[in-house]
Parts: sequence; C-alpha cells; structure tokens
Amino acid sequence: MNPEQLSSTIRGVLADLVASDEVVLADGVPETVTVERPRQKEHGDYATNIALQLGKKAGMPPRDFATLLAKRLQEADGIAGVDVAGPGFLNVTVAAAAQGQVAADVVAAGAAYGTNDTLAGTNINVEFISANPTGPLHLGHTRWAVVGDAMARVLEAAGAGVAREFYINDRGNQMDLFGASVEARAFGEPVPKDGYQGAYIADLAEQVVAQQPELKEMPAGEERTAAFREAAYAVQLAQQQAQLERFHTVFDVWFSERALHEDGDRSVTETLKGLKAQGHVYEEDGAVWMRTTDFGDDKDRVLIRSNGALTYFASDTAYYLDKRSRGFDRCVYLLGADHHGYVGRLRAMAACAGDDPEQTLEVLIGQLVKIMRGEEEVRLSKRAGNIVTLEELMDEIGVDALRYSLARYPADSPLVLDIDLITRQSNENPVYYVQYAHARTCRMVENATALGMSVPSADDFDPELLSHPREGELLRALAEYPRVVAAAAELRHPHRIARYLEDTASVFNKWYDTRELRMLPQGDEPAGPVNEARLMLVVATRTVLANGLGLLGVTAPERM
Repeated sequence: MNPEQLSSTIRGVLADLVASDEVVLADGVPETVTVERPRQKEHGDYATNIALQLGKKAGMPPRDFATLLAKRLQEADGIAGVDVAGPGFLNVTVAAAAQGQVAADVVAAGAAYGTNDTLAGTNINVEFISANPTGPLHLGHTRWAVVGDAMARVLEAAGAGVAREFYINDRGNQMDLFGASVEARAFGEPVPKDGYQGAYIADLAEQVVAQQPELKEMPAGEERTAAFREAAYAVQLAQQQAQLERFHTVFDVWFSERALHEDGDRSVTETLKGLKAQGHVYEEDGAVWMRTTDFGDDKDRVLIRSNGALTYFASDTAYYLDKRSRGFDRCVYLLGADHHGYVGRLRAMAACAGDDPEQTLEVLIGQLVKIMRGEEEVRLSKRAGNIVTLEELMDEIGVDALRYSLARYPADSPLVLDIDLITRQSNENPVYYVQYAHARTCRMVENATALGMSVPSADDFDPELLSHPREGELLRALAEYPRVVAAAAELRHPHRIARYLEDTASVFNKWYDTRELRMLPQGDEPAGPVNEARLMLVVATRTVLANGLGLLGVTAPERM
C-alpha cells in the first residue's frame, strides 16, 4: 500500500461516516488526505493529522474524532493497526501483504512508475539557456543546462506537455565584433580592440576558412565581415548544440532573437501594435512606454526610444507574447543571479499584455557555481581564456558526475563543487553511491538468473513474505517515489529526486547487508518463494533507481 492508496482509504472511511450520519462535515470530505512517513519507526508506517484538521469542523474534540476514525480504519483491507497519538494524530501500520504488494506494483509499472497526471493538459515552455553564439558555453550555462533539463523531465513525468527552449542572442553589436574578430584571425591579424580574445577564435577562423575558402577571396569591407560573422555563427552554434547533446540536454526549440525583428507578424514592431489595444502603452517625450507601474513595477519601461531604437524590454515583451501565441499555458524562465530585477518587470509586462502572471509566467533565479580543485578555484579555460567551459568540465569531471552534482542542490543557493570529491569512486560521492546501488541490483538480478530464478508472476508472488522490518523500510521508500516526483514537479525542485535516490540507496544497502535477508539460496538449497519475493524487491529497487536517475539525465549503469 502506497501513500496515495492509504489516503484514498482514509477518504473512503470519512465518506462512510458522513453517509451514515455519524459525522457531519459542512465542507464535505476533503479531496486529499495528507499521509506522511513518521520520523520514528515505532510510530508505524504512516501518519496523518486529518483528525486535527476536521475534528472541530465535525463538532468533536480532535482526539475523539481520531478514535472514531481509527476504529473504522482498523477494519479496512490492508491495515494491520491504527494508534491514536497526542491530540489526535493517527499512526497507521500497513499489513505485510499490502506493503509487499508495492514491489509487484513497481515492477508492473516499469518505466512509468512515478509518473502522474497532475499537470495533464498543461503546455509549459521552459527557457533555461540564453546565450550568445559568440563563444563556448561556460560554467554559468552549465548549471541551467542541468536544472532546466531535469525540471522539464520532472514536469513531463507529471503529465505536462513541455518544450525546452534555448534563446539565441544573435543580434546586436556583439555579433558584429564576433565576425570582425574571426575575420581578423583568418588573415593572421590582431582582433579589434573590443573584439573577442581567446584561442577559440583562431580555431573558429580555421574551421570557417576550411568550410568556405572563398571568403578569403572577398574584398575587405562590410560584406566580407558579415560573411565571416554568419559562417562563424553557424559553426559556433553547431558546437554549442553538440556540446549540450553530449551533456544529455537536447532542446526542442532554438529561438533566434533575430526572428523578433525580421519575421513579419512575429516581429517586435507588430507585437507592439497589438499591445496598444490593451491600454497600457503610451507615448511621451517622443518615446513609446509601457505603463508597468500599473502592476507593481518600480517604474514604467521604454519600448521604443525617442530615436526610434527598440529596447531589450521590447524584445522581451515580443518574445513572451510569441511563446503565448505558440500555445503555451505557462512560460518558465530560468535566469542568472544578476537578473533579480527582471522578475517584477516581466510579471508587470505579462499583466499589461492582458495575462494573469500568477497563471502564465514563472521566473526562477539561480545562483553562481564555483568549481574547486582542493583549495584552489578553477577559473580559466585553456581555449576561451577568461571562462570555464562546459566542454572542459565534461572532460575533467564526466557528464554523469557533473549533472548529478549540479542537480542535487536547489538552484537558488550558491554552490561550490569539489572536483576531487565528485570524481571519487567512493560512497562519499553521492552520484557514485546511487549509481553503484543500481549496478548492485543489476548484478543481483544477473546472479539470480544464472541460478534459474525469475521474478514471480502476479499469481505466484506472495507479498507477505516481505515481512522483515528492513524490507518494510525499503518498500515504504519505494512507495514514496511517486509523491517525490509530484512534489518536485509542483515546486520546480528536481533536487528532491537526487536526495530521495540517496536515501533510498541507503535503505537498500542496509537491506542488502542484513545477513538473514539473502536473496540467493545458500549452498545447494533450491530457490523458494521467499527468494523470488526478494528478487521482486530487488527488481523494484532497480526500477526506481533507474527512473529517478533518468529524471536527472544521469545514466543508470549496469556495471561499475
């Protein structure tokens, strides 16, 4: 019996009490009953404070209401015992058969175990990297590449339709400087004073010339610089895409900022025309403004300057409305630590556009990451000069170790990663600990198969055989996984998956180390029902560990 099933059982008891007129609830039976795992094992398998919540509403002292609930709940299938504690808490012990059935349920669900439909029918756009195509992806992008992708995976597990979006900052003076820098290197000349440094520019120039040697035959001038810019842009963007794919982060949409200024009806100019109908756009001193102060912003924002130039805020507005026009119910932005000021203005912008930002807009602010090697911070790239690149981090740390280490902390907290720790093959390294637990389950299944054992069918499986306290603890951990996934999706906290996996791996290892709970038969003994029941439990554990690692974009190795 998992928490959701117990919650449903309690709701059923409440409904029976109301139907028999033993209890009157003016607001009716609640849609959900919160069930939690108690901190102390002696308090049973699960606990609920529903009697404290409803006692007064039912006109009864909470403890009396709890006693009435306990009596009825005790008679329900799958319940071994119910105790009333304190002012009205209910501590519930689940019958061994009901608890053991969790293993079979997990195995039957397989890769779908943990998914839910709480966000079914909701289309969510998650924009979690916004970068210039003028250089390699760096450490700042790396955290969002992990957190944003893991968040998208968790939202999909909750039933949402999700699009992962990369916003390409491919417009403006920086692109011209980029083109001029690559052009200079192609001709062996120094880059412009404000241009892009770093050995990677020379590498790009070499690749561009190799692909389009005719560029060097063009006469010097704006046309040649623009040609180098576009060729280098294509090469650099392809490199970013390849690096992210290697990092297990694949975007559904690569949105070009240029599209907001070139694509007719999607352009910023056309969007601003439509906004005027909402009544929050006005002209003053030759400029066009949005009256964002109507919705809590600290000042109104300029859309078009008096010289006719469009502002970045105008592009932000058009981009948001473009997303909404593509059918997204909710737009999630993952922004860096230097973007705190954007939260209020983006929310006000959405309101000015006629949306309810509480429903359509979500802005998450991440904090910085430091990479340490011993006592020294890793600061510079060998190729890019002044940044730590994603590619070098993957080479140095490894994709799995880097992803897991970045995913296991809340994104809004500063993070310091120790390269020596997260690459160490020991239980001190969380990713190694979880992956090794998965590999151990795979090895156990292989050993069982070699002895001719197989996972019992639903008819042959006896869940009551999984009655040891260590087995009960592991079964409760496995039963908790769907709730962890649902909470991670609701709160946008993929790090909850990582912490859950570490706890579950610990519970599994304690079960594994308990001598009287050997899965394999000893000596010449034939495998019996208890051995195969434990095999079912191992396969269920393997399933949950693999599913959870998958939500983090981390592999579940079969051998280590």
